[in-house]
Amino acid sequence: MKLVENRSSKRNAPLSKEEATIVGKGAADIVREFLPAFPIYAATPLETLPGLATSLGIGGIDIKDEGQRYGLYSFKALGGAYAVARLVRDHAAKVLNRKVEPAELLTDEVKNIAAQLTVCCATDGNHGRSVAAGAQMFGCNCVIFLHSGVSEGREKAIASFGAEIRRTAGNYDQSVAEASETADREGWTTVSDFAWEGYTEIPGMVMQGYSLMLDEISAQAKHAYTHIFVQGGVGGLAAAVAGHFLDRAGAKRPKLIVVEPAKANCLQVSAEADRRTSIEAGDATVMAMLECYEPSLTAWDILEKSADFYLDLDDGYAVDALQRLARPVGGDKALRIGESGVAGAAGLIAAANDQSIRQKLGLDSASRVLLIGTEGATDPDLYEALLNNKPLAAAHHSVPA
Repeated sequence: MKLVENRSSKRNAPLSKEEATIVGKGAADIVREFLPAFPIYAATPLETLPGLATSLGIGGIDIKDEGQRYGLYSFKALGGAYAVARLVRDHAAKVLNRKVEPAELLTDEVKNIAAQLTVCCATDGNHGRSVAAGAQMFGCNCVIFLHSGVSEGREKAIASFGAEIRRTAGNYDQSVAEASETADREGWTTVSDFAWEGYTEIPGMVMQGYSLMLDEISAQAKHAYTHIFVQGGVGGLAAAVAGHFLDRAGAKRPKLIVVEPAKANCLQVSAEADRRTSIEAGDATVMAMLECYEPSLTAWDILEKSADFYLDLDDGYAVDALQRLARPVGGDKALRIGESGVAGAAGLIAAANDQSIRQKLGLDSASRVLLIGTEGATDPDLYEALLNNKPLAAAHHSVPA
């Protein structure tokens, strides 16, 4: 376990106008305009964990439980499907030569137009499920690229939305490249949550979708937060959270700690080098949704301004956190949060129990911490195996020590 501080000269600089549109305090207003296209929308709960807080010697913990989001069991439901909705709306408006209201996306007229589109992406699981669900909802064709490490359970969940599945060799980053190359060749639209030079608009849409969750938290929270522990990956969620609070409170925002698997800590390595950089792929991590080896360009630019620390963890911390949230103490509600979804909680528990890191972060009895349970049991078999310390069937994973 290692803690790296963000020492960028850009730290605490305000968001650019474009960045504020994506993740700033007003971004959710743009997203809410599309809610008529999502009639099943409902805010997910913000749960309190006083028992866990007491056990860690801190003032309070809230956790946003995204395992109930849109029936897709992940915060990613807010990103991919929203981006598909925007793309379909824009395409239909061009074809019809008029403004198209979001509610019209559910009509046969617009769905017939959407059938001309094919959207695709590479995924570790949750983003692809969201894109596939959006494509099915609005009438697009959809192709999802899965690398060799994605479990069969997650593949079946994505395929249930009618998406064509294409398996690729290698890791997530390689599947991103193959999806992009295929889309360029076939004339498809790539709906990725990973941005690179020349491809930033659609990943920005995906990140903007996450702002709805932050808007909900602002309405649900009963007190201000001193710390936020949030998952890493390519950085999209972390940047959405960090950028939101930077835009709201500037340098007075909560301390933002990005948590990553030690086996896939590209954000932490980038922070240490003070530049966006990729890392070599290594052994698989049980936190499969966070197994990424290069930061997203848009996310990294925002994180340079808005993140404070980067903490990497061995897999065992995630499994321990999964079990502690499922079998809580002190009267806390039992929460069914998956192995990647608990990474923020795992980071908090690890940090609070390490005296040096605890002191560095200023965690004490006055601290109020926000966590985001980013996914439920999106692979139920894997979740049950981890919960009960059973051997894992998926070749991608190994039981952590």
